[in-house]
Amino acid sequence: MSTQAHTGPEVHADGAAAHHGDHAHGSLRGYLIGFGLSVLLTAIPFWIVMAEPFASKQVAGFAVMGFAAVQIVVHMVYFLHMNTHSDEGWTMMALIFTIIILVIVLSGSLWVMYHLNANMMPPHVMDQMK
Repeated sequence: MSTQAHTGPEVHADGAAAHHGDHAHGSLRGYLIGFGLSVLLTAIPFWIVMAEPFASKQVAGFAVMGFAAVQIVVHMVYFLHMNTHSDEGWTMMALIFTIIILVIVLSGSLWVMYHLNANMMPPHVMDQMK
């Protein structure tokens, strides 16, 4: 048995708690940076949709999807604490899996939105049903 008293986790200068055996803990600064980037990466696509700065809706759609992909990476780095150190679980297989899931989610979202738009009932038919 250990004779040392447990006083709680050690705290680093940046405010992150250090637990023995755990290497990937975020700091308040890291979480705030991640939060700020997430808000920015949500506000810009919202502005793109509302202000319509692009001539083509397809360009706006691809821009929004690009911001979505960047936001997924921001969440992985700042909130899931994934980085290139293999001792923290970030391996090539995890990267490949993440890219595959990202492609499936983004392309599936575009496919569903396109087909929902193409198969919507035209407004003149809705007026006739009243």
